[in-house]
Amino acid sequence: MKVYNSNMLRSVAILGHSGCGKTNLIDAMAYTSKTTNKMPKLTDKINMTYSMNLVPIEFKDYKYNLLDTPGYSDFTGDVISSMSASDAAIIVIDATTSIQVGTEKALELTEKSIPKLIFINKIDSEKSIYKNLIEELRQKYSNKIVPMYMPVYEDNKFIKLHNIFEDMSGLCNDFKIEAENIKESLMELIAESDDELLEKYFSGEELTNEDIQKGITLGIQNGDIIPVVCGSTINNIGTVEILNILSKYLKPKYIDDSKNLKGSIFKTMVDPFIGKMSYVKILQGELNKDMDIYNLNKSIKEKIYNIYTMKNGELIELKTAKAGDVVIITKVNSLQTGDSISTNQNENADNFINLPKPQIYFAVQPKNKGDEDKISIVLNKISEEDPTITWSRNVETKQVLIGGQGELHINIAKSKMKEKFGLDVELYDLKVAYRETIKGSSDVQGKHKKQSGGHGQYGDVKIKFERSQKDFEFEEDIFGGSVPKQYIPAVEKGIRESMNKGILAGYPVTNIKVTLYDGSYHDVDSSEMAFKLAASIAFKKGMEQAKPILLEPIMKLTIVVPDEYMGDVMGDINKKRGRILGMEPIENGKQIIYANAPQAETFKYAIDLRAMTQGRGYFEMELDKYEEVPTQIAQKIILSANNK
Repeated sequence: MKVYNSNMLRSVAILGHSGCGKTNLIDAMAYTSKTTNKMPKLTDKINMTYSMNLVPIEFKDYKYNLLDTPGYSDFTGDVISSMSASDAAIIVIDATTSIQVGTEKALELTEKSIPKLIFINKIDSEKSIYKNLIEELRQKYSNKIVPMYMPVYEDNKFIKLHNIFEDMSGLCNDFKIEAENIKESLMELIAESDDELLEKYFSGEELTNEDIQKGITLGIQNGDIIPVVCGSTINNIGTVEILNILSKYLKPKYIDDSKNLKGSIFKTMVDPFIGKMSYVKILQGELNKDMDIYNLNKSIKEKIYNIYTMKNGELIELKTAKAGDVVIITKVNSLQTGDSISTNQNENADNFINLPKPQIYFAVQPKNKGDEDKISIVLNKISEEDPTITWSRNVETKQVLIGGQGELHINIAKSKMKEKFGLDVELYDLKVAYRETIKGSSDVQGKHKKQSGGHGQYGDVKIKFERSQKDFEFEEDIFGGSVPKQYIPAVEKGIRESMNKGILAGYPVTNIKVTLYDGSYHDVDSSEMAFKLAASIAFKKGMEQAKPILLEPIMKLTIVVPDEYMGDVMGDINKKRGRILGMEPIENGKQIIYANAPQAETFKYAIDLRAMTQGRGYFEMELDKYEEVPTQIAQKIILSANNK
């Protein structure tokens, strides 16, 4: 594959709902460009894409870096990463159904971030509802929606695509009127894109081809024009038309190849044979083989040994690549998704990818006992490939936690662990990190006395227990040396160690104040160990007499849902023992709901919210505070813990 100048490069993310034909569109483009001799086939099976895939094609002196993205919302991270490296997005819509959830999400993601083109697929199907879809799109975007190529039907059968700039004399009345209206609307949008063009248009002067190209380019770039092309991926209709729009009207983001190299890593993959593969968007300058570069995020100098592009799934080596291109570099171990590279170590690193936080967590455990040491290595590799997968160890519950965007996302990560890295794991529900504390106060004595040949053991303490706003407070109020000073640290240590396991269900104790105010000792038999044991005896008594209670973690939820689901979502929060804290309307007919709910009720909230909102809702969640567990529920938790 030859080296292309920046102005002849186009990077395009392909977005849409699962099964709408994104991968088939790329296959049709590859066939049109003679990159492959295989046309996509019609199949009843929906082949889901789980991660971004780079497919470069060459057509009419241009190179198009096509980024195939997953359509299922669990894999939004790859969509966002791909968009960060793209000049524009093509949103593929299935002509045989109304606008789907994945389409809505794609439209939202591109709203203010990237120019877009819409491709309505399957217009040659008998089930096509092309006109309805155009109306749905116009309800959302009004006159910004411009069909640059419209379908012509005869006796309900698709005949051809009509370019609205072509001669309209061959069109029958309805289609001719429609084409004329579209062209007139487009000319107004073109004029509005530039003051000079607007003046020319209103003075009655005809816009030249150069004016039209300039106006459409500006309009697309600013989001004021959203071109629509229709076609059929299976029959290769509309493919050339898309490529022509991309080359003629799309302005590349990055066209400066005269400066020092700067690039961004937008995707990382770990191949069992090749090793680490880093996908780079070149933002400026040139990337050359055997070049020294700096990882700006980690302040590490690295060497680029190899540069690759892809062709039919195979790596093709390049010697150089220019600004605007998307290439792959291998075995540069310090690079991770989101890192910036440059030949200038003083260049600023860009924070250019804003990835979603985990929506759901599971505990993960190796099936084979000998694999415990392997799990952290494999999880690091998994999260390196997909930064929307996170993992951590919960010290309290002693579980390894894996977080992702949904159940499917986690299951795909689980499969990858086995197939790619040879680690077979099981997924479990999370344990709740309950805590114990006291509601009342107590005044108790703890005495440890043991006599056996030689030195005995003697420690005696009197301690007051009460509730505290702090995690733990220890005070001593000793008069007359009833407990010698050298033993007081041992008393505190005995209490602290006892707090690791509460008296109700064995959960850690928090929010208590302990005051050591009296006691006694023995000149010969007292020791630090004896006073530590006396303190632990006092702890047990003091907790029992001070109205011990169980605490549970309460999560703060920020939930975004369309208006029509508000009632269902709020009702569900109440069922989960939650509280609505407030609401706030935002754009696109959506609301933010602020709520609190117990962690025990929210582990699978991602699944519940998706079901309630047909996949249209999403949320963020963080620990807010601890609150007392209701008595009936606490009794069940205590019984369960004590029966283990």
